[in-house]
Amino acid sequence: MTVDTELPPWRSLDLEARLRWALSPEIPAPYRHALAHEQWVQTRCYFARRQDLRPEEVAHFANDDDYVIRLCIAKRPDLSPEQVAVFCIDRDPNVRYAIARNPLLSAAQRQLLLDDVDEVVRQAAAKGARPSQIRQRPGQASLYR
Repeated sequence: MTVDTELPPWRSLDLEARLRWALSPEIPAPYRHALAHEQWVQTRCYFARRQDLRPEEVAHFANDDDYVIRLCIAKRPDLSPEQVAVFCIDRDPNVRYAIARNPLLSAAQRQLLLDDVDEVVRQAAAKGARPSQIRQRPGQASLYR
């Protein structure tokens, strides 16, 4: 998808167009900002999984109200120590499960997750670190799986 100089207003785009932009290798600045604040969780999720997210976008999504978005971010290898610590005590066990396999965990954080109240989180922590995996389809941006 090419970046035109005259872009239609973001609000006029249907879900399919928004999804294409979320996966596009090149995103114009106004659309990039709109994607970070998108109403559709599916679109936000694809955008949050992009390998080329900027640190401020990672921070924005790390604080998202939707656990699915936080789960997508918890798998990233470019989290700050503070973000890793927050994910280790996230209210949602799915997010704690995702961070439990992140190589950025300290020994103390891994132990915290090994003692988690949720059995699945404990199992993930026991499996140990798993490097981030990347997927890129032709004509799309690379995404963390």
